[in-house]
Amino acid sequence: QVQLMESGGGLVQPGGSLTLSCRASGAAFRVDAVTMAWYRQVPGKARELIAALTSGGRADYRDSVKARFTISRDDAENVAFLQMHNLRPDDTGVYYCHYSLPGEQAWGPGTQVTVSW
Repeated sequence: QVQLMESGGGLVQPGGSLTLSCRASGAAFRVDAVTMAWYRQVPGKARELIAALTSGGRADYRDSVKARFTISRDDAENVAFLQMHNLRPDDTGVYYCHYSLPGEQAWGPGTQVTVSW
């Protein structure tokens, strides 16, 4: 069974940077064989897609994070990343790692990112 585990969240001031990591475990699971994505959720709102990276290497981003966030992966380490720069208070939320294939998907438990003075 595939398990995803996020790390790297924390408290950062506006304008700062954080890099989130998503480590995948599970027999034969490869981050470069699936679509890896990052979602964000704030209390009272639905989880929203922030960035996605296909197995073919195509990256897509939510408009509000374009030019500030970068999704990537390390195929050798089987880890996906979300680099976040010029963070704003409205980037605050719980960030979840997700993978999907036709007929299957999984979520990590999430990591809190708080952007505040």
